[in-house]
Amino acid sequence: MNIAILKYNAGNIRSVDYALRRLGVEAEITADPERLRSADKVIFPGVGEAATTMEFLQRNGMDRLIKGLRQPLLGICLGMQLMCRHSEEGNVDCLGIFDAEVKRFVPDDRQQKVPHMGWNTIGQTRSPLFAGFGKEEFVYFVHSFYVPVNEHTAAVTDYIHPFSAALHKDNFYATQFHPEKSGSVGERILKNFLEL
Repeated sequence: MNIAILKYNAGNIRSVDYALRRLGVEAEITADPERLRSADKVIFPGVGEAATTMEFLQRNGMDRLIKGLRQPLLGICLGMQLMCRHSEEGNVDCLGIFDAEVKRFVPDDRQQKVPHMGWNTIGQTRSPLFAGFGKEEFVYFVHSFYVPVNEHTAAVTDYIHPFSAALHKDNFYATQFHPEKSGSVGERILKNFLEL
């Protein structure tokens, strides 16, 4: 199986690569359009800032490339947010794969810390990514921005209020949490993605 990890100006690429290696998969980290188009699966990781990253993707023609991919693609964290229509982080238009807006967490009280960081449960799962899951599973989050629950929501988490922990539309899958940092649950999600 030919797995490509999209190489761009965001962190987190190596930890995704290591997580795949633990599953016995050698992925190729590449920005080459032909290699990405010919891959069986593509992973779009991300740790970074939305406006700067969108500017980089557009400058390098990667925005059109990502939207045009037809194989299963998995966006992670910032990758998921960039797949939405618009982000409040830098007030930037994004890829528009999911018709949703990325919003900043606004705490209701001082107990609620932003960023949302650490382990939290996901529920209401509805996607092949979550095949074999129970009602709730713990996964690892680090984010200050969120996607409200919408028609493409594939899993829900509650922090300050309910939000989309995962999205799914056609061949595009995305998680707000980090499966590569979510232990055995995250490994199962990556394995389900690889088996799509």
